[in-house]
Amino acid sequence: MHIVTIGLNHQTAPVETRERLAFNGEALPTALQQLKEEADLTEGLILSTCNRVELCGISHNLDQCREKLINFLARYHRIPADTFADKLYFHADSEAIRHGFRVASSLDSMVVGEPQILGQLKDAFFIASESDCTGLVLNHFMHRSFFIAKEVRTRTRIASCAVSVSFAAVELAKKIFGDLKGMRVMLIGAGEMCELAARHFINQGVEQVLVTNRTFGRAQELAAEFSGIALPFEKFRQQLDQVDIVLSSTGSPDYLIGPQELSQALKKRLNRPIFLIDIAVPRDINPKVNELDNIYLYDVDDLQDVVTENLDQRQQEAQRAEVLVNLEVEKFEQWIASLSVTPTIRELRDRIKQISEQELNKTLTGFPDLSSKERRRLEAMVNAIGNKFLHHPINYLKSQDGGGESLPTTTIRKIFHLTKNESD
Repeated sequence: MHIVTIGLNHQTAPVETRERLAFNGEALPTALQQLKEEADLTEGLILSTCNRVELCGISHNLDQCREKLINFLARYHRIPADTFADKLYFHADSEAIRHGFRVASSLDSMVVGEPQILGQLKDAFFIASESDCTGLVLNHFMHRSFFIAKEVRTRTRIASCAVSVSFAAVELAKKIFGDLKGMRVMLIGAGEMCELAARHFINQGVEQVLVTNRTFGRAQELAAEFSGIALPFEKFRQQLDQVDIVLSSTGSPDYLIGPQELSQALKKRLNRPIFLIDIAVPRDINPKVNELDNIYLYDVDDLQDVVTENLDQRQQEAQRAEVLVNLEVEKFEQWIASLSVTPTIRELRDRIKQISEQELNKTLTGFPDLSSKERRRLEAMVNAIGNKFLHHPINYLKSQDGGGESLPTTTIRKIFHLTKNESD
């Protein structure tokens, strides 16, 4: 039995190739059944995201497994195998286990520490499980993957640092104001960066979002998404005293905000601070406003410096996470090894139980006047003898390497006469 994984990701294949091999979510149950049948897998799972496509399964024929998996991808997507085969990675056994744990822990992601991949993996597992395509091994593998992902997130700071410009803006705002609850935010511009930042601010509990844009209709659309207020572009400066945070990202060739507008706003605010984030290129806010007290201005380079520093910190935390992953790989390998001796242990227990019950019943027929309490004591004694007798043989079996009928397993089976269809 072998755990296998084949796939490609952002490191091995361009987006054009990843798109061609992606699986539609609604078609996954059918694809999973085809995967098991065509690749000769006893269990199977498909993970398909914007950055990776992976097939994971349990195979009993490792020699032909890779070729069968490639042929499945080619037939299912109706594209020649030679157009993508060289971009695939293939892992088996220990490396497949390690790869799976690293993926779940976001150590193999484009942005190390991002949380989305764990949710995507859980969704993939749910679909595979509901499609009756998982069993003992994949179920345990996925649950241990979820466990190590939680361990990495809990015991390291791999996800504690902002690694996007929009999120970095929010983190800086928290350093200035502390709690963002009750704060008011103004977005100047309604593009993707402003929208992402707004979502981060909302998640941190800001009270209200004001949106202005040269196209007022677009400002209304974005404001509606956050139950905010749309402002006509020509009037937003009059509202600067009403907000604590300003995020600007427009295509304006000239400064939109300067020292004069902010000086007036500060007077109305009784010098309560204003945090400004200018992620426009060219800049929307005159850098001279930094000369004003209680004005905190950060431009896109300042934010990128924060992101770069945090990425470095995440890489350091990732090294600690790798240690946790390696420990979990060892534990899972031990569990896999135990599977090969489990049938023998079960048969050994059954054999001793059968013999004990037979001898106990023979003995009890000679003592018909025993009370129920005395019978229970005899039964308990016989069971205790059996368990003590089995203790060392079972521990010995569990301590051996797995991989089919190993020499220790075969020896134990011969010693105790554990053969199939055996007659007494």
